[in-house]
Amino acid sequence: MQQNGDPRRSNRIVRYKPLDATANQQQAVSDDPLPEYMNVLGMIFSMCGLMIRMKWCSWLALVCSCISFANTRTSDDAKQIVSSFMLSVSAVVMSYLQNPSPIIPPWVTLLQS
Repeated sequence: MQQNGDPRRSNRIVRYKPLDATANQQQAVSDDPLPEYMNVLGMIFSMCGLMIRMKWCSWLALVCSCISFANTRTSDDAKQIVSSFMLSVSAVVMSYLQNPSPIIPPWVTLLQS
């Protein structure tokens, strides 16, 4: 069973049409803003951890930086993400260098009294 003619169906062929730049920009605007929010929260918490010496703020800054790093796209600025991550790590290190005692949760004092 050989066919001598062209086996392709000409009515099923669909030509490739590249997307225009405006559609790509609209798609980029509608992307998830979670990495940017977590980056800003990480910087705020790390500054609170460094200035006010609150260890839980330093740990929250590290968590926010990890979430921001995990949710970033390849097109994002790597310098800003790395600087936020290093700022949160330095906040954790500095808070434990200044006071090496572990974090005492506030509910422990409530349970003892």
